[in-house]
Amino acid sequence: MGDMSTPPSPRQARREDVTARILAIGRAHLVEHGAAALSLRAVTRDLGMVSSAVYRYVANRDELLTLLVVDAYDELGDAVDAALGAAYRLGLEGRLLAVARAVRAWALAEPARYALLYGSPVPGYDAPAEVTTEPGTRVIRALLGIVEQGVASGEITTGATTVPVPRALRSDLRRVRGELGLGVDEAVLARGILVWSALFGAVSLEVFGQYGEDTFLEPGALFDHQMRLAIATLRGS
Repeated sequence: MGDMSTPPSPRQARREDVTARILAIGRAHLVEHGAAALSLRAVTRDLGMVSSAVYRYVANRDELLTLLVVDAYDELGDAVDAALGAAYRLGLEGRLLAVARAVRAWALAEPARYALLYGSPVPGYDAPAEVTTEPGTRVIRALLGIVEQGVASGEITTGATTVPVPRALRSDLRRVRGELGLGVDEAVLARGILVWSALFGAVSLEVFGQYGEDTFLEPGALFDHQMRLAIATLRGS
């Protein structure tokens, strides 16, 4: 049976083409100038269109930043999904390491876009939650999905371990658990969040050069060790 999807109209195809070109130039400007110096006027100039025409596609700098944020989150999420797909036969540690390595590889290949997502806030810009929350939570949802599977398979010990969850934190964890529809207890969720924070903390330290140039000559080995330590805590071992 042939493809029954409706082809895009010329107007829609034009919008998609121009938006893709704006994103490509915006990514290049992020690398060259950084997010704080991003200028829609400069992007327009490189696009070769008059400002009045571009404003039909992107209204202002903030809208351009939002497009770039969503684009980066989606690409990172796609990289994680691909890594998970390739690691589906592995156990808990193998799948979590696959996700962690995919995040690190993407961040090292795209440091400017990683900085847009996880670096210093851009002055005067607030990412609209209604547009950015779903793509921005893809990685943590993937991680917590693996955690749920680990509980189901018995690879993760449920309940409190050597560090009990403080009473002041339990209500927040219950709320997060409900919002994400997770079937794990508060103690396991807290340990899953530890893996998430350890992952992005380690990646940020490396991407932003916080370890120093010659402190660790094998940063990949350091990263894997850090992740294995976090995964051991998650297991409850």
